[in-house]
Amino acid sequence: MNDLELHIITLQNNIFSGLFVGQNLITINKVDSTNNYLKDLLSNSKPVSEGTVIMAESQYAGRGQQQNRWHSEDGKNLTFSILLKPIFLPVTQQFDLTRAVSLGIINALEPHLGAQLKIKWPNDIYFENGKLGGILIENIVQGNQIKNSVVGIGLNINQDTFPADVPNAVSLKQILRKDYDLKLLLSDICKNIEAAYLNLKAGRLEFVRNAYLERLYWLNEHKMFKAGGRIFEGLIKEVKDNGLLTVFDGDVTSEYNQKEIEFLNK
Repeated sequence: MNDLELHIITLQNNIFSGLFVGQNLITINKVDSTNNYLKDLLSNSKPVSEGTVIMAESQYAGRGQQQNRWHSEDGKNLTFSILLKPIFLPVTQQFDLTRAVSLGIINALEPHLGAQLKIKWPNDIYFENGKLGGILIENIVQGNQIKNSVVGIGLNINQDTFPADVPNAVSLKQILRKDYDLKLLLSDICKNIEAAYLNLKAGRLEFVRNAYLERLYWLNEHKMFKAGGRIFEGLIKEVKDNGLLTVFDGDVTSEYNQKEIEFLNK
């Protein structure tokens, strides 16, 4: 936790209307990664309450899936992490947490963007063919249970332009031609993530899994993919309970993890 300026703010219920997510908000001017900061907090002896949110105005080493860098212009976007404690969820069902967080973001942004907002498997947020954001969940496992989940989220909100080497990026401002209040959007996203998370906690797994599938990018559409060095036209059919993607290529149905298949949507 070096080289950062820190402000701790506990916002009142009239801003964060959920039960626990966002009730403890730590805002940071500059940090390498909000996930790293939250993991550092957890490594200290003082307990950290579930629902704690770390929000950074500037994140200079943000990461996405497979160690991809996340580019974000200072003060323009949402880069934050949430602490969840899904001890009710077995490790074998950890993808359900990915589903719930993805759904929470979709449900918060759908009133602004409509049905063209989708989840690109496993957990990118897309509008049409542009990447609006992404999620990186890092689980701390104890036995066969998830003790802590550090949920990192990056969303493009008020940024006007993106570097040429950042493919497919799009922001809320580019789509709707207006600026958004980051704190209000954060509050709404936290409320919706909490609601989806509580569905998981209540055992409504099928509801969460079906809702995730209904919002899946390229579901039942003939699209081009690359896997095992082979380019082929395939059809996304489902996502297995364990998170594997099921694609039918005209001859066989195959299952893939996130490192095994590429969407050719560039």
